[in-house]
Amino acid sequence: MRYLARVSYDGSKFWGFQRLNNGKGVQNELERALKILAGKPILVHGAGRTDCGVHALDQCIHFDLDLDISPNKLQYVLNRLLSPYVAIEQIEKVDPCFHARFNVILKTYQYKIYLGKKNPFYMDYAYCYYQSLDFDLMKQCAQLFLGKHDFHNFVAGKRDFYDAVITGIDLKKEGDFLIINITGPCFYRYMVRHIVGVLLDVGKKSCSIDKVSLALSSSQKITCSVVPPQGLYLMRIVYDVLDICK
Repeated sequence: MRYLARVSYDGSKFWGFQRLNNGKGVQNELERALKILAGKPILVHGAGRTDCGVHALDQCIHFDLDLDISPNKLQYVLNRLLSPYVAIEQIEKVDPCFHARFNVILKTYQYKIYLGKKNPFYMDYAYCYYQSLDFDLMKQCAQLFLGKHDFHNFVAGKRDFYDAVITGIDLKKEGDFLIINITGPCFYRYMVRHIVGVLLDVGKKSCSIDKVSLALSSSQKITCSVVPPQGLYLMRIVYDVLDICK
């Protein structure tokens, strides 16, 4: 039986989602709990990787388990086997050919920037930023990223192609926090952190909107800030289950 599970975790307690030889990945922790339950190794397949320090409210995984157990009971048992910093939010049975990664339609990431006075309790859960920002200029710049673009200036590492689509991006202030939500079908390594970094550069007026526009519409190379991982959250993954295995 194949299961889809929605998982949340505190990324500050792990070295990223991916399985690691040192056992400090979220994937290691999930597979450890499943092995105890099943009495044998169970492979976990994730919807995507999150880097060291990045949090998740809705990471999705699938795994195969040959046990006569209801999704509710499975969720209950796994949550008692898992680290306090990982939680199974929901489990459901899915078609045997469902894949947590390849059936993704949309992902939403959120980035939290703390603009208030120094607070040690936010250090692992937001980017504590102490410079003044032009919020209206940042919102104007954010609209440039909507649609399909070549994101070669906004990713880490080399790829065969850099095209991606951003379907939604919004900025809002909540008390001392600046919240940035970005939605799209797929994201490349450090892509969200580069986008947020250049928005901050524009907000503090060290980079112009025209320069960002040129970077998205031409092969011109620009260098922008890359924000740290602790402010980043994987918020939501969407699947169209009606299209699975048709």
